[in-house]
Amino acid sequence: MSIPQFNIDVFRAINDLGKEFSSLNPVVIFVAEYTLYLLALSIVVYWFTYHNGNRVMVIRGGVAFILAEIAGKIAGLLHSHYQPFAVLSNVSKLVEHEIDNSFPSDHTILFFSFCFSFWLANKKSGWPWLVLAFCVGISRIWVGVHYPIDVAVGALFGMVAALLVYWMEPKFSFTKQLIALYDRAEQYMLPSSKRSRNY
Repeated sequence: MSIPQFNIDVFRAINDLGKEFSSLNPVVIFVAEYTLYLLALSIVVYWFTYHNGNRVMVIRGGVAFILAEIAGKIAGLLHSHYQPFAVLSNVSKLVEHEIDNSFPSDHTILFFSFCFSFWLANKKSGWPWLVLAFCVGISRIWVGVHYPIDVAVGALFGMVAALLVYWMEPKFSFTKQLIALYDRAEQYMLPSSKRSRNY
């Protein structure tokens, strides 16, 4: 399907920054490719603080990601286009990426699902997570692998899913049941472990 000119123009404006400010490219590449590991590590740390609030927050983010990813796959069936570097000329392509449907951005769905969930759980300390999610979205355009519409829709799906889970999760008991089930499994596997929980 054809790409609207406005979408291409915004992509060019951001992607061309990689040519104008090439000294920033290593930082942008790191954000685009490797902050995924920072997010994964943070999820593990939050979980193993044994703080129930943190665990609920992680579960909400995970459920939000699943819902947003399902919505993204459905949207991808209704509309599809290849990555900018595969279609446009003179694209500043800074990372390796296979050619497939780039709509919407899976990276952006992932980060906004979790980061918006973290912000909803604690609005005072959650702002850095929102900033990180925004930077990841911009970086995916900067490195040439997504159009702005890919990122915008991915962010929208992630935030809407996070908000729905935040509203709906307290009405159900599955979160507490899941945490209790995990605790029993861990106690069975590590019966001698002494852990301090903050419930």
